Amino acid sequence: MSRPETRRTRVGSWTPRCARARSILLAIGLFGTVGCGGGPEFEPGTVVDVRVPSGATARGVGQLLDEAGLIDHPRLFSLYVRAKGAQSELKAGHYNLIAGSSWSELLEAIRRGDVVTHPLTIPEGFTLREAAPRLAEFVGAASDSVLRMIRDTAVARELGVPGPTLEGYLFPETYRFSEGLDVRVLIETMVDKYHAFWGAAERRLADSLGMSEREVVTLASIVEEEARRPEERAVIAGVYLNRLRIGMLLQADPTVQYALGEPKERLLYRDIDAVADDPYNTYTHAGLPPGPIASPGEAALRAVLQPEDVPYLFFVAQADGSHVFSRTQREHVNAKNRIRREAQRAAAQAEAEGREEGADGGNGRPPDGEADRGDGGNGARPW
Repeated sequence: MSRPETRRTRVGSWTPRCARARSILLAIGLFGTVGCGGGPEFEPGTVVDVRVPSGATARGVGQLLDEAGLIDHPRLFSLYVRAKGAQSELKAGHYNLIAGSSWSELLEAIRRGDVVTHPLTIPEGFTLREAAPRLAEFVGAASDSVLRMIRDTAVARELGVPGPTLEGYLFPETYRFSEGLDVRVLIETMVDKYHAFWGAAERRLADSLGMSEREVVTLASIVEEEARRPEERAVIAGVYLNRLRIGMLLQADPTVQYALGEPKERLLYRDIDAVADDPYNTYTHAGLPPGPIASPGEAALRAVLQPEDVPYLFFVAQADGSHVFSRTQREHVNAKNRIRREAQRAAAQAEAEGREEGADGGNGRPPDGEADRGDGGNGARPW
């Protein structure tokens, strides 16, 4: 939206309506209920940009509104603000005010702090590494400094989350923030949203599973990364809980991706072995990792708190993002082999069609020596 032109075109300096309003103000201090807003420069309903600085006085706000063409008599407006007892309640910020509004409407907007806000989205499954650039851009800070802050264990303790860092606790949501905020305000708002999830009912469910808050969020973050279909979240949660119950390695690919520090399109033997000593590698370390690997949304958290009671111990992804769930290792291997054959047939068909069109094709297989591990909880990706 463009700013209003500063050129002024006054149409008279006083009107009968303003004269009446002045009399009322002087008599009982209720000027704004009559009107006399909406300076003559704009058609009623026009949105006008106004920025109120921190510490602005009633007189200063009146002057700003006058310069913006929204009112005619700034001194009289400042008297009105005082008559309303609002001189200490004026909120700084960027406002979009409406031409033609009464003094009462203008004052109440600034009194309430109805400032312009902008959206900031943290999607489900975002890591701190992914969230930091968005937060930094929003507040105009350096991404590296924001990442250091949100990875600081002391900050996690200060904000009352189970830790070890803020990983997993910046609740996924589309927020609206005003301009000029410190990144700490954004972070606190997101963590507050996370805390709001945990009511008495949620804590009872966690207790019934024998899980701590951190364990619930950690498993939910894995479920968030694994599930591509909403209806499978609680089933995947049930599979992992079954594995934990019998002391079986989780072998969750997303935890290895997290340990690697950057996403891989396909998880290979050498990738898993490269981070064998990392405690987040659930192919080599039993139980849950030390903390969440991403920010789970409410649906993933509830999937862990209320998992499906399923007999499965394995699952493998299909090309469409859904999973085949299996009870035994043999069933799981058969499912992997079937999915791999289907992927190879699809790749061969695409290659053949590509040749017909004069394009090069691929066989969908990894290079020599780069085989998918494919023997874990989710079977790794089959292509």
